[in-house]
Amino acid sequence: MPAPSIRYVAIGDSFTEGVGDELPDGTVRGWADIVAQGWADAVGEPISYANLAIRGKLVWPIVEEQLEPALALRPTHLSFNGGGNDMLRPRTTIAHVADAFTRVLERCDAEGVRVILLSGANPSAHLPMGRLVQRRGDELSVAVVDRIAGRDDVFRALNWPDDELSRPDYWSEDRLHMNSRGHHRVAARVLTSLGHTPPHDWWSLTEEDRSVRLRGAAYYRTHVGPWVRRRLTGRSSGDGRLPKFGQWTPVSPVA
Repeated sequence: MPAPSIRYVAIGDSFTEGVGDELPDGTVRGWADIVAQGWADAVGEPISYANLAIRGKLVWPIVEEQLEPALALRPTHLSFNGGGNDMLRPRTTIAHVADAFTRVLERCDAEGVRVILLSGANPSAHLPMGRLVQRRGDELSVAVVDRIAGRDDVFRALNWPDDELSRPDYWSEDRLHMNSRGHHRVAARVLTSLGHTPPHDWWSLTEEDRSVRLRGAAYYRTHVGPWVRRRLTGRSSGDGRLPKFGQWTPVSPVA
C-alpha cells in the first residue's frame, strides 16, 4: 500500500497539544487532532499525522526541541504556533518571539514543507492581567503577519482577531485554554485555510455546561496560584511530558 500523500505534523505548546479539550479517558484532543480527522474526511483517503506539541513551552524551546524532529519525519505540511506563554513574560520582546516564526519558515522552505501558521485565540477579556495580554497579543499578531508578507504559499489561520472566539463560552475553566467549542472553531478555520469545507457546526458547537465555573478566590487558588508557583520555582507544566503522537499515526476518513 502506498504511503499517504498528506503527512501533517504539528508543533507548539498547550494550544496545539489540545489542553482544554479533554476526553472522557483523561487524554486531550484539540484542534490539531480534529484537523487531522477533518482533513482525511475531506480528501477521502488516509493521512499521516504527528503532534510533537508540549504544554508550557516558550516559543524558542518549541523551535529548538520540536522543529528538527518534526522535519526529520519528512512531512508535507507543518503547523506552527507559539508565543502564548512568552506574552505572559513582559521582559520577552515581541521581536524575539517573531524571530521564531521566521526560523520555522526558513527551515520549512529549505525542506520543501508547506507551513500552516496559526495565531492563538485571545483570552484577555476574562484573564487577570488582561490588558497586558491584549496589548502584547496585538503587537505579536502584527509582527507575525509582517514576517509572512507576500508569502501566499503559507496557509494562515489567524485566530487572535476572532471576537467570537474570545467569548467566555469558548474557554475552559482555567480561562487560559480553549474548551472543545474553541478547539473545533480553530479546526474549522485551519481546514478552511487548506481549501476544505469543515462541518458547519464546528464553527459553534452547542454551548457547554458552565455551572461549575470557578470565580473569585476559588479561581485564583485553583488556577492562578499553581501557575505563579511554577514561575517562582522555574518549573513548567510540560516538564517530563512526551509528545502524544511523536511518530506518524494513520488517520483514516470516517464514512
